[in-house]
Amino acid sequence: MNLIQLNKTKFIAVHFLFWVIVWFFFVYFFSYNSNNTGYVTWFSSFLLPVTMATTYFVVYYLIPTYLLPKKYKLFVLYSVYTLVFSTYLILMTMLGCFVFLSNLNIVNMPPMSRNYIFILILVYLVVGIVSFVSLLNHNFKTISKNKELQNKILATQLQIKNQELKYLKKQLHPHFLFNTLNTIYGFALKQSKDTPEIILKLSNLLDYILYQVSKPKVSLKEEVLHIKEYIELEKIRFQDTLKISFHSNEIPDSVLVSPMLLIPFVENAFKHGNLIDGFLTVEINVKLNKNQLAFFIKNTVLNTEINQSEVGIGLKNIQKRLDLLYKNNYQLQIENKDNWFQVNFKILNINSSNNG
Repeated sequence: MNLIQLNKTKFIAVHFLFWVIVWFFFVYFFSYNSNNTGYVTWFSSFLLPVTMATTYFVVYYLIPTYLLPKKYKLFVLYSVYTLVFSTYLILMTMLGCFVFLSNLNIVNMPPMSRNYIFILILVYLVVGIVSFVSLLNHNFKTISKNKELQNKILATQLQIKNQELKYLKKQLHPHFLFNTLNTIYGFALKQSKDTPEIILKLSNLLDYILYQVSKPKVSLKEEVLHIKEYIELEKIRFQDTLKISFHSNEIPDSVLVSPMLLIPFVENAFKHGNLIDGFLTVEINVKLNKNQLAFFIKNTVLNTEINQSEVGIGLKNIQKRLDLLYKNNYQLQIENKDNWFQVNFKILNINSSNNG
């Protein structure tokens, strides 16, 4: 037996059981103040199909066709028609039982079976109960479908977010490597004795990129360490034309951030910075105060206005990643004035569960 047949069998069984209960319900009420068991049994049996027809018409036609689509005027109109027709059927049932079961003797009729208002209320009580349960079931299914749809939307958004993060990371890595390899190439052309040292430092950075950046979180202490290694590479490249200051307070090993979070800021400072009075000046400050991370960097530039496209792909991508990873939990201020380009970045709560 497949699932459809099982559901169909279950549907029939539940409905059959329900109408058996309704039949006993009728027998119980129509037996009030009457010992005519035969009349009550037959009258309840004849009234049951009328109740079933009215109930199924309301539940499976009027409600889904007019009430749920919010066609209230038509629903009221056809409900009135249904009431009139069901009233006619109830009267015909009462008349038929009076003729064939009581031998035209009203005394033989149980009191409750000749009370039209009571019978109508009894029939529509069943219709009302079934309609109420049907509407509850519809609302439950609607809520379940909406929740399932929301879950699918959230899953899709999460998948898009992960794909976008992977895309941004793939953009960061080639950009970072491109700058560093250019440095090695320049020193190799000069046959500089510093070339092996640069390659060694690059090897350490590559280890960080290849094995750490794939993780959702890395140690902030390790991120700062690799910033220092990157600075050492730049010191070799710029030689005596670089003035740099780097300050960082003590950072516990337990503090985690997204990988490659701060290095692109540093990279852009060196890539887009300019020598003024013979020096490229870069100032970096990393400060962890309880749960708040404050990162500040500034570098000298010649132009008072920098086009957004000149800021570099690294800075653009880091802004996108911040929106994805630290939404509503970070502050980023970028300022360019008086021959200084500076970035002030804060993560308000580095331990927030929404991060990363």
